[in-house]
Amino acid sequence: MSTAILYSITGIIIFTVGLRGLVIYTHFLRKVLAINVMGTGIFMFLIALANRNSNGMPDPIPHAMVLTGIVVAVSATAFILALVVRLHAATGHTSFEAIHNDDRGAKL
Repeated sequence: MSTAILYSITGIIIFTVGLRGLVIYTHFLRKVLAINVMGTGIFMFLIALANRNSNGMPDPIPHAMVLTGIVVAVSATAFILALVVRLHAATGHTSFEAIHNDDRGAKL
């Protein structure tokens, strides 16, 4: 088994673990962490797909895409966490179920 296949399978497993966390948990912070785990799996999969040239050099395009994706993921995570903090300040809750069951959730 080559290292590219090993990294591809590992990236798919990491993505699946993040997807499970996104579907199962109702707490917003856990959902944000699950999305970040899914992004890590995608980044690992993209790096594994970087083709090697005849001289052994990897293709720089997937590496540049992953580097750009990391920057965007950090920015999006900061924005989402700021929204979660504002939601907690407005409602006092940080999960879907608590907001749905509370009467104050309708004021949003």
